[in-house]
Amino acid sequence: MLEKTTIVRPYAEAAFSQALEEGKLSEWSTMLNLLSVIVRDSDMQRVIASPKISADELYQFIVDICENKLTQSGKNFVKICVDAGRIGLASEISVLFEQKRSAAEDISEVDVITAYPLNENQIKKISESLSKRTGNKIDINIEENKDLIGGVIIRVGDSVVDASLRGRLEELNNVIAQ
Repeated sequence: MLEKTTIVRPYAEAAFSQALEEGKLSEWSTMLNLLSVIVRDSDMQRVIASPKISADELYQFIVDICENKLTQSGKNFVKICVDAGRIGLASEISVLFEQKRSAAEDISEVDVITAYPLNENQIKKISESLSKRTGNKIDINIEENKDLIGGVIIRVGDSVVDASLRGRLEELNNVIAQ
């Protein structure tokens, strides 16, 4: 069986190409995120999997749920996904779309895990520093984790900077254990 990424990639690329052509990357992000939320609902998953519901009924049901939040191109995209039996993969399509969007807009997504809340000045300093390093705009996601004891862990792509007290204690423990 093909991996989900292999199945999803053409849909994400098609959505991205359409969004670029329309000049509406942000609007497409919003639409795909909405579809992602809808298809993750457990009741909706049963509806999608039901053999009693035709593709046309499923399409109309999704469009009705979305109300006026889909453009005509968005509705066409939903129709294509429903007809191909891929609407259940909307979350994965959305993830790949966002990756392509970030790359196109030169945005690096950064995860900052901290033991304590950061103030705006600290967030700004982290963002500016990483922006200089990567040459990209920075989109920061902040998560609090009291287990770190103090400090932060910063993830940018595959790179991880562990400046947490817990990380330093683990390093010290490894040195002592040798």
